[in-house]
Amino acid sequence: MRKWNFCAGPAVISEEVLSEVQSELLEYPDSGSSIMEMSHRSSTYMKVALDAKQDLKDILKIPENYEILFLQGGATHQFSMIPMNFKNLTGSADYITTGSWTKKALIEGSKIMNIKEIYSSEKDSFTCAPDLENLELSENAAYVHYCPNETIEGNAIHEVPKINKPLVADMSSVILSEPIEIGNFSLIYAGAQKNIGPAGLTIVIIKKEFMEQCNSNLPNLFRYSEHAKSDSMLNTPPTFSWYVAGKVFKWIKKSGGLDFFKEQNKMKASKLYDFIDKSNFYSNPVKPANRSIMNVPFILKDSALDAPFLNESEENGLLNLKGHRSVGGMRASIYNAMPLEGVNELIKFMDYFESKQG
Repeated sequence: MRKWNFCAGPAVISEEVLSEVQSELLEYPDSGSSIMEMSHRSSTYMKVALDAKQDLKDILKIPENYEILFLQGGATHQFSMIPMNFKNLTGSADYITTGSWTKKALIEGSKIMNIKEIYSSEKDSFTCAPDLENLELSENAAYVHYCPNETIEGNAIHEVPKINKPLVADMSSVILSEPIEIGNFSLIYAGAQKNIGPAGLTIVIIKKEFMEQCNSNLPNLFRYSEHAKSDSMLNTPPTFSWYVAGKVFKWIKKSGGLDFFKEQNKMKASKLYDFIDKSNFYSNPVKPANRSIMNVPFILKDSALDAPFLNESEENGLLNLKGHRSVGGMRASIYNAMPLEGVNELIKFMDYFESKQG
């Protein structure tokens, strides 16, 4: 029997999608082989790939002046690939540090170009985030980089800033959780293993005008424009991850699209935060205005109870609630594929544990 999986990533995938993948695992319909065994350039697989691209375009309402790329290397590879591609513009970029991932992006980017950190909430243990539109941007910044949702610390920037610089966003843990205005961004990137599908795939949505300014002196594999020319098949792509992502996109469309998931995700997060806030046993460290709807960290009143909490939660069918090793405590990741029922079961257990130990 499947249990409730609150892992931050690789994360829960819809059981409906998994069942469909299972039914096609030995033989993709009318092909005579598994999807994992066929050429990425075969007509059968090309249709799978192009359908997935079109479905993502439909879901996010991506305009025609944007390119959609299906790449490898994870979001972490983009920490280097972005500055490599745009260093030639001004040699400098602005970074906003609101958590562990933006800090890593800044460190990696600084090896390649001049990065100016225009904001950091590290002194506040990454429990808050700024109003981006009120930040002072560098005059010569080639782009501004930020992360709307920090997976580890569970803080978020909910309003998309409108600034007069190319805006680059790491949306790994928040993409497809609600509608977004693509036109406000020059580049969006996201590792797949949270709301998109299995690990191994990275989505990049890039404005064509921005992409055309890329550094042309890079090896082809590092150039967005070369990946675009090859329909993301400059080399063999992660075919299975791309295929499953396509299944997830169809499931999102069938379920009601991003308006439906926005409502569901806000409901799940609100219920969990409300329970935590009313408790004297659990607490959430993040400033309420910056709380993530995808990743909910919480701390027990007595850290000596962390191990018993994790042991008992697992016995009750609640998996992967341990917080990231860098921050401790607990964390419940409640992506699209985690139904309200799972969150209700978590709250039920938390209430029971508090009544027993509080």
